[in-house]
Amino acid sequence: MNERRLQVGEPDSRTAAATPETRTSRLRAALPLIARVARYALIIAVIGFAVWYFTRMWGPVSAAIAEMDPLRVAGSSALLLVGLVLNVLSWTTILNGLGHPVPTPRGAQIMLVGQLGKYVPGSVWAYLLQMELGREHGVARARVLVTALYAAGIGVVSSLVLGALALPQIAAGHPALLWLFALLPIGLVCLHPSVMTKLANLALRAFRRSPLEKRVRFRTILLAISYSLGSYLLYGVHLWLLAPGDVALSEMVLMAAALSLGFTAGLFAFLLPSGVGVREVVLIGLLTLVMSAGEASAMSLISRGMFTAGDLLTAAAAALAATVMRRRLHAADIRDAEYADVADG
Repeated sequence: MNERRLQVGEPDSRTAAATPETRTSRLRAALPLIARVARYALIIAVIGFAVWYFTRMWGPVSAAIAEMDPLRVAGSSALLLVGLVLNVLSWTTILNGLGHPVPTPRGAQIMLVGQLGKYVPGSVWAYLLQMELGREHGVARARVLVTALYAAGIGVVSSLVLGALALPQIAAGHPALLWLFALLPIGLVCLHPSVMTKLANLALRAFRRSPLEKRVRFRTILLAISYSLGSYLLYGVHLWLLAPGDVALSEMVLMAAALSLGFTAGLFAFLLPSGVGVREVVLIGLLTLVMSAGEASAMSLISRGMFTAGDLLTAAAAALAATVMRRRLHAADIRDAEYADVADG
């Protein structure tokens, strides 16, 4: 009897929560949590693929390494890791030059953890994960995507510049690879500051982000290319240390060119995890100019395993460094955030 009777037209509080407007508002409120859960699920899946890929190939790799000089293997591993660090510096230089400064540890976390997506069939996963990691820390997805694409382009240009140094050997031994050098003029045009700025602004506009406040500087491009060339040269020494003892040090340039051109060719095999197979065909083909096919195959296998281990190790180190420095890095995220939810802390 004491229960209040509803007047005609008065909303029932028990059914008001079920209105379409209320459900929509609840869904919008839950979207950030859903996005974060999906982001971490993607990270876990990608890391799982990378670890599975590494453990699957580690047996034959470890057997081949056991027959080599431990000091040369250790030196080769160390130089490979330094080369990976230089690659990170190239990537963060581009991101900073595109108008979003990030501390190097944060850039390393976004780049290195994100690139583990290349071990999932379909290279799009690496770009997607880097975009999501960037968004988590306030960097516009479009800016991360442009950075990743330009980092790949700079890698291509750097590989072709190194390849040009060994062009007589390549032309004589494997003329079928000469088509790769047709990419060099295209890459150089795309790296011109005016062209690079226009292309970046097109991508930012597509994602409804503000255009760059100023043109990309020559210094940014030259510094990124320098880091990329340095990394490839170190990869060349990494390979030379794995080579038979009768291979002259002067062949290090050919080895750097072989590995870098293998990376470039692997970009076209985007359905294969990390360009597996294509990279090896190019690498082994060029290495047979200075050693037997068996030796070249063994070097290729060992190098692939060491690169996979290096990717996992550097990604873990970057994630650990970001965790240890989380307060300082979070302050930087908030200061330069391009998303309101990150800027609000």
